[in-house]
Amino acid sequence: MVLAGGAARRMGGADKAAIPVAGQSMLTRVLAAVHDADPQVVVGRVPPDLPVEVASTSEEPRGGGPVAATAAGLALVPRDVSFTALLAADLPLLTGEAIDVLRLTVESAPLEGAVYRDAEGRRQALCGVWRTNALRDAVSKLAEERGGLHGASMHALLEHLRFIEVSWRRPGPPPWFDCDTDDDLRTAEEWVR
Repeated sequence: MVLAGGAARRMGGADKAAIPVAGQSMLTRVLAAVHDADPQVVVGRVPPDLPVEVASTSEEPRGGGPVAATAAGLALVPRDVSFTALLAADLPLLTGEAIDVLRLTVESAPLEGAVYRDAEGRRQALCGVWRTNALRDAVSKLAEERGGLHGASMHALLEHLRFIEVSWRRPGPPPWFDCDTDDDLRTAEEWVR
């Protein structure tokens, strides 16, 4: 599940998911990292020229934030899907290997999910893999607790889940690197070269 509905305020409101890095939109690059996922769900705007078929939706009302978007996306994930990758659309350096590390971590431990932690110790909540049923339950608990999900933070959602933070120890750029500014885009382009 890829969340592609952010406001991109630091980039002048641009459709970040559609911005190219090394000739491919960031959304296309993220979807390539989870090419074997079925279904592939995008929450937010899907460009008409997207080279892969995806299921798409949006949170209602729009602009509800990542937790409301997660709930909308989960509605398109079948009940028999064991694991769900929950990803931001602006991760142009994400790879299938990075997703595999998270999935294998969750599979091998009595945990509900795994997310990356960057070198400064910050949790990358929108670069993780979750047991689908646990993620659904956490969303439901938070909705009940708050009386709705509009404006709910990822931090609040994570309080309802047991997960591990994973460090990336392989060579190359960090898979969670997100592009929030024009400088970030330039950095991503340099890494991809």
